[in-house]
Amino acid sequence: MIQNEVLSAIAARRSCRAYTPDLPKPEELQAVLTAGTWAPTAMNRQSPCIVAVQDKATRDKLSAINAAIMGVQSDPFYGAPVVLVVLADASIPTCVEDGSLVMGNLLLAASSLGLGSCWIHRARETFETEDGKALLRQWGLDPARWRGVGNCILGYPAEGGFKPAAPRKPDYVVMV
Repeated sequence: MIQNEVLSAIAARRSCRAYTPDLPKPEELQAVLTAGTWAPTAMNRQSPCIVAVQDKATRDKLSAINAAIMGVQSDPFYGAPVVLVVLADASIPTCVEDGSLVMGNLLLAASSLGLGSCWIHRARETFETEDGKALLRQWGLDPARWRGVGNCILGYPAEGGFKPAAPRKPDYVVMV
């Protein structure tokens, strides 16, 4: 099988569900964010927007909204100190697909730098709430324009943050 740096990085990426409280170094965060901006988008519209939340109070508010949507009291962000909120312009028909590609780039870039990351859902529901809309306005973003696509939690992995990879299912690919 052909192997190179990119293919190895893809195969090595895992979701992390335990973090230290330390913020990533600024240059690491910037590298991950830059990778997100290089994701392909339909017709190169670059419809997504990434909000890098490092402020603990804002991060905790996002966590609380997400937990309320889930109906739990726990932290859906697993203690990660940074949340990269991926939003996409709801007027673009491919907004979810465009935002999903950004999420993929963020996750792969984080892994390649030794950072833990995980896609946390419920971003759409979060920014449909009044509290979520208030956050968008606080960030200078129009709630009528932006749709939540995903939350990429980010930080340094804590002990036990990763599970081993599951084997790939045998019928994953159908050759025609």
